[in-house]
Amino acid sequence: MDTIVSTNCLTKVYKKERALDSLTLHVKKGEIYGFIGRNGAGKTTCMKILCGLAAPTSGEYSLFGRTGKDVGKMQERIGNLIEMPGLYPNMTAYENLMCKYIAMGIHRKGYIEEILETVGLGDVGRKKVKKFSLGMKQRLGIGMALLGEPDLLLLDEPVNGLDPQGIAEIRETVRRLNREKNITVMISSHILEELYKVADTFGIIHKGTLIQELSRKQLEEKCSDCIKICLADTRRACIVLEDMGIQNYKVAAPDTIHVYEMPGRSGEINLKLSKQGCMVESIQIVRESLEEYFLELTGGAANA
Repeated sequence: MDTIVSTNCLTKVYKKERALDSLTLHVKKGEIYGFIGRNGAGKTTCMKILCGLAAPTSGEYSLFGRTGKDVGKMQERIGNLIEMPGLYPNMTAYENLMCKYIAMGIHRKGYIEEILETVGLGDVGRKKVKKFSLGMKQRLGIGMALLGEPDLLLLDEPVNGLDPQGIAEIRETVRRLNREKNITVMISSHILEELYKVADTFGIIHKGTLIQELSRKQLEEKCSDCIKICLADTRRACIVLEDMGIQNYKVAAPDTIHVYEMPGRSGEINLKLSKQGCMVESIQIVRESLEEYFLELTGGAANA
């Protein structure tokens, strides 16, 4: 699979604020790339640079194999919905699309109707945008980004503020565009659980730096089953675990230990701890949630 987006030490400084700090990432052709990070992590800045709305302070990036001066031509192959869609509220969905259709010099009968159907707005094309729900506006924004048939779609927090139904509709729209139109999608969010439902690859950004890039399979392995042990003396219990040859564990709380190996031997661990005087209050198999994993990588809930 070809890499169609790559950045190398991409840096953006606004006055004294470092929005991006040596960011390096890779987006492959045909995938849905989940760009995950807290608010202010640098997701929007990165997307603005990729589509030509901002210039990097240093570093470089390539689009569809082109770098330097040739990047500008490649940006024509990108559709984007960054922050809130710019729509005329007193115009219909059809009229909003028609404005951009004319500006882009497109001449294709039935094209706007086709876009409306693609984003699930075929039956409300003549309805004024001011009467749209937030989810419908987001889908229309995606429709605007699709004009010109881009090969890459950049979606910046498209589900932010939506209700569960609106989130599901955007998620299904993204899947359909990727599957049926073969459009590569880079979609950002601060909610890993939500991106997990749609993305193939995940890039985790924190304070402007990409701290991890991994596939869906690798993410699932990171959030695999573990043994959760609740007991009073965690210090002594850690010694017992290490005597058993167990190294992959962490003290998750003053009275809780998570063991990430040998999930089928919880009974053996319980027995060993008891024999060594570590009275176990409870022991169970649990799966670390995606959000727990994300918070752990980015400094814990206290830094949210």
